Amino acid sequence: MSDVRDALGRVGYDRLAHALTACGHAEFTGELRVSGRPGGTFHLRDGLVVAAESPGSPGPEVLLLRTDRIGAERWAELVRESDGARWPAAALVARGYAGAAQLRVVCVMALHDAAFAIVAGRVDGCERIVGTEPHAPVTVGETPARLVQDAARKLAALATLPYPVGPDRERPLPAAPTGRPLTALQQELLAHADGRRTPRDLAFCVGRGVYTVTVEVGRMLAEGFLECADAPAEIPVRLPPEARVRAVRHREPPPEPPPVPTVLPRRDPGASGITEALAPPKNGASWKGFFRLRHTTAE
Repeated sequence: MSDVRDALGRVGYDRLAHALTACGHAEFTGELRVSGRPGGTFHLRDGLVVAAESPGSPGPEVLLLRTDRIGAERWAELVRESDGARWPAAALVARGYAGAAQLRVVCVMALHDAAFAIVAGRVDGCERIVGTEPHAPVTVGETPARLVQDAARKLAALATLPYPVGPDRERPLPAAPTGRPLTALQQELLAHADGRRTPRDLAFCVGRGVYTVTVEVGRMLAEGFLECADAPAEIPVRLPPEARVRAVRHREPPPEPPPVPTVLPRRDPGASGITEALAPPKNGASWKGFFRLRHTTAE
């Protein structure tokens, strides 16, 4: 687990785990808003997480729409008929577009996927907000510790793939055709992979969970269906002499015994010409030498 924490960012992971665990112990009801990238919100009821949402993962409505049980236009009509409710569950069941059990499954999938997206990203801070209700809660809540551990296990599983990928890191594009058969999900990913979309972007395109898509992208990269373009070469930046001196001095570690430098060592003043950039050049002899010269001449 420590390797996973290091990959996530130890401070951010510990901060989130501590904040969620504290909410569970306090039997907190409300929101835990997580700032960061992508960040998100955990909704708790009596210390249990009943919903989670993040801009880094598709919500339950996206997951439901991909099942083709209801189209986007009809969905918009149900939202209007339900006074703008983001999750018109009662109307969906009453009109026969989905069963109650199916809606529960979709909500659970969205909850776990949002938790994965939040944990896999950067966590800057956590804030409790009292007195809010989620729009698509699950019937039986999850304990905070179990939810965070499940997300960490998924990240550890991604790291064991032959081609490890991150939800918002790689930007794959189709490779040369291999002639091997593709699954329906693989065909969808090939159709949307363009070298600019990350696995998280592709998840929104195909209406699947971001974890599921990230795993599949890693497999397709390893099997040669997808490839990643090489990162562009860094452009060298030329600094003026003064800036180079400041940069070298800034990179030097503080002196500690034994004095084993890890970068360019500090030289004696004048040995390398560095002091010429820090002080104006001297013309002729010093003023002390000038007065000594006059005294010698007078004698």
